[in-house]
Amino acid sequence: MRHDHPDGSRRPASGAPADLNLLRTFLAVYRSGSFTAAGQLLGLSQPTVTTQIRSLERQMGRELFERLPRGVAATAVADELAARIAVPLDALAAATGDGAPDQAPPEPVHLAGPAELLATRALPALGELVVQGVRLRASPGLTDPLLDELRAGRHDLVIATTRPRGRALTAVPLADEEFVLVAAPEWADRLRAPLATDGPGVLHPVPLITYAEDLPIVRRYWRHVFGRRLTCHAAVSVPDLRAVLALVTGGAGFSVLPRYLCADALESGALALLDAPDDPPINTAFLVQRPGPARNPHVTLVRDRLLAVAREW
Repeated sequence: MRHDHPDGSRRPASGAPADLNLLRTFLAVYRSGSFTAAGQLLGLSQPTVTTQIRSLERQMGRELFERLPRGVAATAVADELAARIAVPLDALAAATGDGAPDQAPPEPVHLAGPAELLATRALPALGELVVQGVRLRASPGLTDPLLDELRAGRHDLVIATTRPRGRALTAVPLADEEFVLVAAPEWADRLRAPLATDGPGVLHPVPLITYAEDLPIVRRYWRHVFGRRLTCHAAVSVPDLRAVLALVTGGAGFSVLPRYLCADALESGALALLDAPDDPPINTAFLVQRPGPARNPHVTLVRDRLLAVAREW
């Protein structure tokens, strides 16, 4: 006779393999990095997911996940188990019709990242895939909140400006962005020579245009290139680097911008470099997703396309 646990899983016979329901729940937690997100994917409550994972851990006699303030981190045991069961469970789901019907189009790929990078680089690079039938849902935002949402299952891929900590997410380097100190030509003609001889203090009377009040990009440029602390305050703060670019190009003042964003303006002469250090500040962007194979094959298409084109960014 078969007996059911209160957690909804079936009690395996002594020495029998773990129940498939427990393994499916494990794989959902492993891929989403969160008990809550796994429950949303499976239609289960978070306490039920927690109970099932504890049951599986008791059966195996090993801890599978390290509980974190936000989500969970897979242990080496979990990595090994996921590698063994992911492909068979996905194949079983497809064979039994547990996944999407063959005739139904794949779900949209949910891609998130900095608004400027999405608009000027990532989304234009994916146009060919859209023509081929890939559907996209793009969400702009800051890296830390987007990574939290990725752990919770709201996104498939996130372009992050920092590498995520822990093992709940996988990240691969996508592209390096170089930061440049720029102003409109009329400002550059007046400031370039004094800057080279007298240092960055000559810029203090000039309006500083930035995307955040705490000036993270500009402060980093000052430390890396000039070796000193920034003491300027923003004349204009606007949370969109494209708006910063428009203001600086229009002659409002100076800023530090990613080169990819202002490359066209520099080439056309609408914008000019104030400084050209041999070792400019560089920041690496990462393409981040949850561990394990994506259930939606279009996620892999988008991921591979971005990694291929980013070499030219």
